Amino acid sequence: MKEFDCETEVDRRHSDSLKWRRYQGTSIVPMWVADMDFPSPPAVGRALIRRAEHGIFGYCMASEDLGRLVVERLLQRYGWRIEPEWIVWLPGLVTGLNVFCRAVGDRGDRIIAMPPVYPPFLSAPANVDRELLAVPLLYGGESWDIDFALLAAALTADTKALMLCHPHNPASRVWRRHELTELASFCEQHDLLVCSDEIHCELLLEEGLDHIPFASLSDQARRRTVTLMSPSKTFNTAGLGCAYALISDDGLRRRFRHAMDGLVPYVNVMGYVAMEAAYLHGEQWHRELLRCLRQNRDQVEDFVHRVPGLRLHRVEATYLAFIDCTALSLPDPVAFFEKEAEVGLSDGAEFGAPGFVRLNFGCPPTVLAAALQRMERALAERR
Repeated sequence: MKEFDCETEVDRRHSDSLKWRRYQGTSIVPMWVADMDFPSPPAVGRALIRRAEHGIFGYCMASEDLGRLVVERLLQRYGWRIEPEWIVWLPGLVTGLNVFCRAVGDRGDRIIAMPPVYPPFLSAPANVDRELLAVPLLYGGESWDIDFALLAAALTADTKALMLCHPHNPASRVWRRHELTELASFCEQHDLLVCSDEIHCELLLEEGLDHIPFASLSDQARRRTVTLMSPSKTFNTAGLGCAYALISDDGLRRRFRHAMDGLVPYVNVMGYVAMEAAYLHGEQWHRELLRCLRQNRDQVEDFVHRVPGLRLHRVEATYLAFIDCTALSLPDPVAFFEKEAEVGLSDGAEFGAPGFVRLNFGCPPTVLAAALQRMERALAERR
């Protein structure tokens, strides 16, 4: 069996796909929510079949072997040495964001997020009676950067934590060591706890860049950080619901677990199975996926560069392109592309950046090429 097939189109129109059911009954190609149109590694499917054949699906827990696998993976990939007891298993990353907000501070305290950013960063504080302190990233048309001056100016006495998207969704930015070090110093100086969402850490597309776990920067950073990770974006297993938090500080870990009590369900048994199979046997598939995503990224960037009025920061990670359409003066870019190009994109306003769209290029190159041609034609006819 071929490990990874970049070319074959899998029909998801009549499946249970959230991504495809949004436009059911239309000709719109969905390129919005962040899951890919590629089958997961064959080893994952085989492992799920074996587990299903066992026939008993009672309460479950992660095996010690799976915990050791996470420890070994982080050491091998990032030189980051963690302990198995740091791992807190979760049914998803969004759950982790909300649990973190519930675990820090008191009602009315403020938590920093830096938009544009994945929408749950913007909604999680209010879900647990905290306040969002939105400190926008600095955007100069070609790059997204952390605005440290604005962070310092916005800080208040009741600000207790900061949520970091690392690598960044939707800006597809890989934070460099000097940026992370400055942010760690800022958080230490102001005694801020940190939630670092690192779900896209294995989807770096730019050659020569490395992912640096925020908690690995120093002992001080490690003690104040909750790191969130999952195989779901890398191996396209989001529907199986398995993630984990890494928390070295005993007190912070107890608070996090206490915030989960009565609210957070056990991880799906199939989620554990999929994670183990992906981590053990998915490496070749992963390498081939990255080759395909780099080619697709280049397709998207070529499209943006040749179409007047569009801008795009270099896509350094993820399979998401955050396209600046503000120069087009479209009242609703998403509605325009749905109607005129029959392509379904994510609205930048949901991330905190009206006038932008987010395009998911995790699909066969032929599908991507057809969608980009539709968009280019629609914009040409508009001119």
